[in-house]
Amino acid sequence: MTSLPRVAVSRWENVAGEQIEAYWRRLREAGLDPIDIHEPGQTLGGGAGLVLTGGVDIDPRRYGEAPHATVKRTEPGRDDLEASLLQEALDADLPVLAICRGHQLLNVVLGGSLLQHIESGEHVAQRDEARSSRWHEVTLTPSTRLADALGRERMQVNSRHHQAVTPARLAPGLTVAAMTEDGLVEAMESTAHRWVVGVQWHPEREESSEFSTLSTALFRAFSTAILQDSSRR
Repeated sequence: MTSLPRVAVSRWENVAGEQIEAYWRRLREAGLDPIDIHEPGQTLGGGAGLVLTGGVDIDPRRYGEAPHATVKRTEPGRDDLEASLLQEALDADLPVLAICRGHQLLNVVLGGSLLQHIESGEHVAQRDEARSSRWHEVTLTPSTRLADALGRERMQVNSRHHQAVTPARLAPGLTVAAMTEDGLVEAMESTAHRWVVGVQWHPEREESSEFSTLSTALFRAFSTAILQDSSRR
């Protein structure tokens, strides 16, 4: 019996609204075996790729800024762990899927910075008991890995963030893969690596049938990149 390719999945304890089992389920559906990474000092553990998950704000000091008044909770230990995991994956040119906070961390680790607070409030997750998302449209950049995987020019995505990557803050070596009407970078890709994609939204959450179908395509593209990479090694 052939074993499934193993993929490191980072997380942290006590992150309100996060559903780590949803990430694991999506990866298993795509033919991958998740490795639970959540303790300081852990490495990729032999994983053939990396998924960075959602969570609290990244400490702005990592990109040389004082915290905005809205930055009320950070986890420096998680920042250190995930920055180390990400650098390990990038150095080995392993496929990376960076989601929400992970999307932002990817930008910071590669030398970019973040808009610490979206003043309009349009992208902040609703604070009800179900912790439901807000929805908005993004435009995908043609001929990117993301656009090729989803086969779309536009799509509705679920927002659960108050910080963002902007074109002016985009790290060297990253290119825009999706934008909002109000000028936020909602997806990006590395031009220096074989398959490194960050999305600001939460593809692991099955919040609408169309969105779920497109999310399945994204996880399958990630899985395909891992399988292709494994066949070369």
